[in-house]
Amino acid sequence: MEAASKWSKIVDGNVVLEFVDVTLRGCAQVMFQNNPLTGLLFFAAIFVGAFGEGNPAMAFGSVLGTVVATLTGMHLKDRTSWKAGLYGYNGCLVGAALPTFLAVTPILWLCIILGSVVSVIVTICIADILKTWKVAALTAPFVLVTWTMLLASYAFGGLNTSALPVPNLPHDLVAYNTSLFDGIDLFKSTFYGISEVFLISTVIGSVLFLAGLAVSSLWAAVFGLLGSLLAVLVAVVLQAEHASINNGLYAFSAVLTAIALGSTFNKPSWRVLIYTLIGVVFTVFVQGALNTVLAPVGIPTLTMPFVLASWLFLVPNKDVMPAHRQ
Repeated sequence: MEAASKWSKIVDGNVVLEFVDVTLRGCAQVMFQNNPLTGLLFFAAIFVGAFGEGNPAMAFGSVLGTVVATLTGMHLKDRTSWKAGLYGYNGCLVGAALPTFLAVTPILWLCIILGSVVSVIVTICIADILKTWKVAALTAPFVLVTWTMLLASYAFGGLNTSALPVPNLPHDLVAYNTSLFDGIDLFKSTFYGISEVFLISTVIGSVLFLAGLAVSSLWAAVFGLLGSLLAVLVAVVLQAEHASINNGLYAFSAVLTAIALGSTFNKPSWRVLIYTLIGVVFTVFVQGALNTVLAPVGIPTLTMPFVLASWLFLVPNKDVMPAHRQ
């Protein structure tokens, strides 16, 4: 706490340091943390994962997206939200996602800038719509902006796709598993579930993400890890595609749901734990449903399973757990 207090005093009155501070908080807010050190560790994890996968543009894109979104939010009236990094996190994810699915060209960087600016506008729009139900926009602005640009890539020759899923009509998944856990790497899939929040698969990066969470909130780190593990186990029992499970693709939205329900919008307790576990399990079903819905158009679900599941569980939150509503 003393270090945080000293940092706050250093930042106050220094425009450059304040902007750096808010940008770091913007990255941290992807997992609901208002802490610049968390943001620094998150960026480090992103760079480790992006360079490890041979896609450094994704790391630089996340920084560019966060900076642009933070700069955009700087001109809004709500300085409290801006200082907490709440206008930066969707831009961070837009900047990470576009280089993941689209070829790196000069137009891509312009799209990241535009998408990050628009993410702030969409954040305000969705927040205004949802204020009646007292729930946050979460990562919905990131999803809507990124979906729009990825779908547009099919219409524009200047936006070349590099890793979009192949459009495919929905069909039954035929599983030939003699044992549920045959071919499942429980350790990697659990850790990949954490790093896939930022669209990368990296164990080292996931450790850094967990460290970043723990610096700000030990409960957030615990719920994030347990949420990923539970999601993987549920996907295994449901006999989801093993490659997707091993890559953490059934767990990353559940990680965010676990942190949101378990430690961000509720105070940890046994009642909250049970509520969170139900939310995590349901998120896996939403993941499977959206995978099916979006297969024909060839775009990824991104974090929309988390958004939908969390909205459904946060709206009745004050009635389910009035003593723990923050």
